[in-house]
Amino acid sequence: MLQRYDALVVGAGGAGLMAALQLSKQGHVAVLSKLYPTRSHTGAAQGGIGAALGNMEEDHWEWHMFDTIKGSDYLADQDAVEILCREAIETVYDLEHWGLPFSRTPEGKIAQRPFGGHTREFGKAPVRRSCYAADRTGHMILQTMYQQCIKDDVQFYNEYHVIDLLVEQGRCAGVVAICLETGEIHTFQAKAVIFATGGFGRIFRVTSNAHALTGDGMSVVLRRGIPLEDIEFFQFHPTGIYKMGILLSEAARGEGAILRNRNGERFMERYAPSLLDLAPRDMVSRAIYREIQEGRGINGANYVHLDFTHLGRDVLDKKLPDITDFVRTYMGIEPAKELVPVQPTAHYAMGGIPTDNDGRVVIDDKNTPVPGLYAAGEAACVSVHGGNRLGTNSLVDILVFGRRSGRHAADFIKKNEFVPLGANPEERAREMVQRLTTNNGKERAGDVRGTLQDEMMEKASVFRDAKTLSAMREKLHEIRDRYNHVKVEDRGTKYNTELLEVIELGSLIDVAQVLVESALARQESRGAHFREDFPKRDDPNWLKHTLAYLGPKGIEFKYKPVKITKFEPKERKY
Repeated sequence: MLQRYDALVVGAGGAGLMAALQLSKQGHVAVLSKLYPTRSHTGAAQGGIGAALGNMEEDHWEWHMFDTIKGSDYLADQDAVEILCREAIETVYDLEHWGLPFSRTPEGKIAQRPFGGHTREFGKAPVRRSCYAADRTGHMILQTMYQQCIKDDVQFYNEYHVIDLLVEQGRCAGVVAICLETGEIHTFQAKAVIFATGGFGRIFRVTSNAHALTGDGMSVVLRRGIPLEDIEFFQFHPTGIYKMGILLSEAARGEGAILRNRNGERFMERYAPSLLDLAPRDMVSRAIYREIQEGRGINGANYVHLDFTHLGRDVLDKKLPDITDFVRTYMGIEPAKELVPVQPTAHYAMGGIPTDNDGRVVIDDKNTPVPGLYAAGEAACVSVHGGNRLGTNSLVDILVFGRRSGRHAADFIKKNEFVPLGANPEERAREMVQRLTTNNGKERAGDVRGTLQDEMMEKASVFRDAKTLSAMREKLHEIRDRYNHVKVEDRGTKYNTELLEVIELGSLIDVAQVLVESALARQESRGAHFREDFPKRDDPNWLKHTLAYLGPKGIEFKYKPVKITKFEPKERKY
């Protein structure tokens, strides 16, 4: 079944909706999403969107730029970070004009609060930079953007799962997707395609990521010869609910919540005496694990406490209503009176599909673009987060670069015609579905996925070394062999969610393989990638981006330099 649009957006989170909004002014655009749009993971973002508005105290985008680059452990491309921080201000005001209900100051300005790693005067002290709508900022962004897309007549294909990318004559020509409702395979032809499919946190057992975040877009382009960039850098957020991974936003610490060990100590005084609990996430996560390793976890278990008790019920209910509701609902704890058990949770992929500053997907160390193919949001790597993302910068990223990719794609479709499709564009997709649905093996997808998540959590999460990563590499061979023997027991076509889960599992295995091989290759510690056998950052050898390709013999690497414009790499101290 063939359908034709000027442009397609794959994914209906903040990046996808922002891109679609730009495209809708130029041509006929459709958004394909495996979820109903307002269920996209952007809605889970709690704490805020960073922008140097200066509503509460003096602030400048240059300070935001410095913090982002320092937080990235100097792996971010500084030209892209400058765009991020300059355009963040206009982007927030756009959201306000579209009706987003920000929390307000008594004067009616957008309220702002502190967040981890954000400072004034190039690192002197914390600054209030995060613009927020209570602790439901992502939810409000998603609703606001979706309303704007409906107003502009964007066409949505909900519950369509993209399983192949079409490239003809060196240009992007469209995608192939399976409709969950009917089981039918559809070809969508387009002049331009933007991938905004989110991250892949479901490779880990304890994660804040929704079940839908399985690296689909990254896997699809990887199988078509396009590399993935810096996948070894995966951020663990310090404060997930113990064992569940449900996120308790940094907004909690921004409002004054304190991390404490079994002795009641505010242990971040040892690790980041200046920013304390609001140090960058990679540092706080490692500090929590160090406390646990050295016997200062709570009751000998793998968690510490987050202390809200001094904040008072009024602050919790007004500024942190979702967070406190999560604690009451999932743990049966009253945070105004009791300490809350937390542990680091797999949260965010700094790496992804490599792009330039206009969102064009690039395929090599010379930044050669694939005409008509774009990526934005967590699925992409521009790279503004480098080795570690600062809190609030994910929402900035999806909107700033969602907008830039949409605008560039809008100009592209105006100047270019459709590329003719090949004789059988659906062949690869149909072969994959046929293979999965007729496999008579004895493995179950849930069992294989559970093994993958447990092993990745143990061997490739916050702390890594050659021994555990090599063991994970071998385990992945076993996991992939088991995957090849997974049986889809549901032989129906309508809403075959079992088939969807098997397709998603294949994507998870692909991306996990890239992460492990990239982490093994990078023999240094930087940001969220911490090698206990190489504990120091190594700028002479590793101040460069990883480009990982799926070759005939496995993962192959190229590297490209980091763009440095204003801030030379220095030791990261807080």
